[in-house]
Parts: sequence; structure tokens; C-alpha cells
Amino acid sequence: MRYVTLGREGPTVSALGFGAMTLAPRVYGDVSEPEATQALLAALDAGVTFVDTADIYGAGHSETLIGRVLRGHRDEVVLATKFGGNSDDQGRLVPGMGRPEYVRRALEASLDRLRTDRVDLYYLHRLDPTTPVEETMGALAELVQAGDIRYVGLSEVSAATLRRACAVHPVTALQTEYSLFHRYPEQDVRPACDELGVGFVAYSPLGRGLLGGTIRGRGSLEEGDWRRGNPRFQEGNLDRNVELADAVAGLAGEVGLPVAQLALAWLVHRGAVPIPGTRRAENARANAAAADVTLDEETVRRLEALVPPGAVAGERGNAAYLANLDT
Repeated sequence: MRYVTLGREGPTVSALGFGAMTLAPRVYGDVSEPEATQALLAALDAGVTFVDTADIYGAGHSETLIGRVLRGHRDEVVLATKFGGNSDDQGRLVPGMGRPEYVRRALEASLDRLRTDRVDLYYLHRLDPTTPVEETMGALAELVQAGDIRYVGLSEVSAATLRRACAVHPVTALQTEYSLFHRYPEQDVRPACDELGVGFVAYSPLGRGLLGGTIRGRGSLEEGDWRRGNPRFQEGNLDRNVELADAVAGLAGEVGLPVAQLALAWLVHRGAVPIPGTRRAENARANAAAADVTLDEETVRRLEALVPPGAVAGERGNAAYLANLDT
């Protein structure tokens, strides 16, 4: 496992982390607690030191499980969690989640579930449209000063919002969706991160599983899997996207890698820290191995030509999901 500094002055983390949304039930289908535990332990055993979760994953279930598993391992891990991502029955963000009083309450609840006295990296999950980002950052800066959190992160914000936030307090990491199947951040968000010294964390680095090599059609998705409502997994769109994934798999075969490892190694090559999630221990170990893969420029060129920006069919989320993003 390789290790990198997150941002200009952030913590040292494994070049590839573990995204713990998949540890919560009713996300990508059912997952048993023993299965989720073994997946997380396998990642840690493979050298992963960066674990990412959020208070909304399984209504706190993911944080609770991580808190239990990390007993005895806490000081070995850079632990990240998020607040401010709750939505109503129509999928609209609940207003007020960026207000200082909410930030403090949310952190206290996460600390309790995680069984820890501090969060290493605390993200605003979604920008609160009712609260200026400067006000939220001020509250987070106070939590850093108090020692309750070590570093501040933002998720799915624009380059303009990132600059406003950094003017109040350093932002250590920006997390957003980024993969061969979603390269939009390359336009302005990634350059802004480089300019400001902000680390870039890529969630859904396998295109929500499309680049994992196992999805062949809607029948590959369990009942209750939220991706059944995602535009990229609808009939027609999914056929096109599986074709693209198969093209990537073909190149992966040529260079002697599993397709998921090739897709993750591309992100590491691009300077991102991907946080793939999985419910299976064997996948966690295989994903971690991607951090040590070195890609030559010819392979990178061919890979990016196979899935150029805009090639993927369908939006990355439905209208309600997209409305909650700061673009």
C-alpha cells in the first residue's frame, strides 16, 4: 500500500480508502453485520488507513458498525464522516443543516456512534442552501480549535464555493463523484483543488459498480438496491454503459488486471484518493491492491479514449439528487 498526504497540509492516508456506505443495509441490497465487518477488516489488513462514512448511511448504522470494529484500531485509522445530507420524502435537502448549532449536534451524535473522542476529517455532506458556507466553516473552525475534529472537508461543492470556504478556514479535502464514468470534476473543481492545496477524494470510483465487472443488466441488482431508480441503470442506458464497461474490461485483460483495479489505478494515477466500497472481503483486498499499480501513459491514453467525457448514457442521479448538488 502506498501512502499520500491528503491536501497540502493534511493527514497521511492510504492512497486508496474504504467507502463505508456499502456497510449499511438497504443501499446496495441487504448486507449482514458479519459480512460488513469482514469487509472492513479485510481493507484494514490490506493496509487501508482511510475510512469514510456519513451519519445518514443506514441512519447511523454504518457509523455504529465502524465504531465497534475500530475498537483497538482507532489510532491506526484516519476516520472521516459527514453531516448535513438528510433529505425529506421528496428528496429535498432539509434546510438548516449548515447552521452552527446543527453542526455541533450532528458531531456529538457521530462521536457517540463512532465511539471516539474526535473525527479526523469532518465533511459538510451537501451545501445548505439556507446558510452561507462561511457561517458553516466558522462553526467547523471552532470544532478544530476545540480538538473535536482535526480537519475540515466539503462534498459536492463548486469551485466558487470551495474558494469562499477556504477564505474562512483551510479545507483539507473535497469529496465528489469521480470515475472514468464521471469526469466532470476535471473541468474546474480539480484545478481549483490543485490551486488551493485541497486534496481530492473520489467517491463512486467504480461508476456505482458498473466498472466492477459483474453488472450485466438490471437483473444484477438486488431488490431494494437504490440504483434501480438511477438513470444510468435504466433499460437502454444500462445496455450502453455495460458496453463501455466491457471495453474497459477488454483493456484490463490486455494489461493483466481486473477491470476494477484498472479503473481505481487510473484515479490514483490522476492524483485522486478513491474510496471504493464493498460488502465482500475479497473485493476489499483486491481494491486495495490497485493502489500499488503503476500505469504507463499509453495505457492511460487508451483508457481515457475508451470512455471520453460524455460517453456514459444517463444522468448520474435523478432530478431530486441533482438538485441537491452545488454546481
